[in-house]
Amino acid sequence: MSESISSKMAVGGHPLHPMLIHFPVAALIGLIGTDLAWTLTGDYFWARASLWLVGVGVVGGWLSGSVGLLDLLIVAEIRRLITAWCHAILAVMLMSLATLNWLLRIDQAEAAILPWGLFLSLVSGATIALTSYFGGQLVYDHAVGVEYEEAPEPTKPQ
Repeated sequence: MSESISSKMAVGGHPLHPMLIHFPVAALIGLIGTDLAWTLTGDYFWARASLWLVGVGVVGGWLSGSVGLLDLLIVAEIRRLITAWCHAILAVMLMSLATLNWLLRIDQAEAAILPWGLFLSLVSGATIALTSYFGGQLVYDHAVGVEYEEAPEPTKPQ
């Protein structure tokens, strides 16, 4: 078993970046659904839901990304991993796409969905998949933020 790499951006040994990323990812994936729902129904509810989802995704994503960036910059063992740089570069690309998507919608939630809003949502979804793949490699292959515990010795029957 390889040595784990501790996160410096942690509370009680629990890394913050993996805790913070779930809501923004869920919001940006949900955005695809609400964009498609608006496309199929034309109901303004879905355009407004899309605006809120992309906003939550952008604000939460930049917050989570900032925490992840601090770990990348502070922890030399993480900084040495090509996988970490791939994850970080893709995350910045993702957040740039999502931010553009949000800015296009702020004043015209409905008008921005077709064609560019939906296109940006779909590209963001694909980028999330690739970014998540590298994030998973950091945890499962490189043990970033994983703390191993010593297994207790098995008791022998008497």
